Amino acid sequence: MCWNVEHNGGGRHGGEDHRDLARDILVSIKPHVVLRQELTGAWDRGKADLYAEANRLGGLTPFMAAPREGRSHNPVGVMVDPNLFFVDGEFEHDMPWKPICNPRVRLKGCAKPIDLASAHLCHFDPDLRATEARRLTTLADNSRSALVGMDANSYPHRTDLESVALPDWDKVEDRVHYQHRTIERAGRRVSDTRPDEILSGGNPVFTDLGLHAATALGQPGALTATASLKRTDQGPAQRIDRMYCTPDLAPALTAFEVLANDDVQAVSDHALLLARFDLEVLRRALTPTR
Repeated sequence: MCWNVEHNGGGRHGGEDHRDLARDILVSIKPHVVLRQELTGAWDRGKADLYAEANRLGGLTPFMAAPREGRSHNPVGVMVDPNLFFVDGEFEHDMPWKPICNPRVRLKGCAKPIDLASAHLCHFDPDLRATEARRLTTLADNSRSALVGMDANSYPHRTDLESVALPDWDKVEDRVHYQHRTIERAGRRVSDTRPDEILSGGNPVFTDLGLHAATALGQPGALTATASLKRTDQGPAQRIDRMYCTPDLAPALTAFEVLANDDVQAVSDHALLLARFDLEVLRRALTPTR
């Protein structure tokens, strides 16, 4: 699963504490891999909040990108089930605004590892988002397998297949948001779809799991908008939270859900993404043939 828990359950302005509710939601799902964004404050006190969440989820192994002085204080993290995976390595990609958290794990009984990554692309700079997306493509270099979850702060590029139209920027009240989320093309300002184009466009490096579920598995709900679940001054909610995998893993996907029930909305302004994989198909993909 992948979830941007708004300011780690504290809300944007430090209001009511929703950390216990957020953990209850996750416990009900029983995830084997958690790709988290906005682990605000979880680095403090010896990463106490990070371990509290991982322990609440049954003793998952947690990883977290360290916040940097003068940069975002909303880091990302990954948690994995030690009963299912060995950990082969831990990498951190130091990007200018938020680092990318990237543990490398191996499904027990399989020879080929999977690079897991949680990312939160820069909210204010389209050019930096493109750079971050290009950095993520390196996880698939040399035919490596990878699974990535993110708050992309940008839009899917296959607009002909999406269930939600891109924002009409003439009707968006928040003009700062307009500057953050649009790019110039052919002399006009349009919605920023570059990160998705880099990751899954053309000769694709990655498969967009939501789009794959909708088109190949007949699950149109996989294209449900994810954020913002609260604000109305930035146009209608959009599918800015997405999960990607390298094409070798896509056949193992069996279901993709966008969860935005009352409890999820009480915790965060982002929906929760849940991807389910067939374990045996995944094992075959990660077992090289001779």
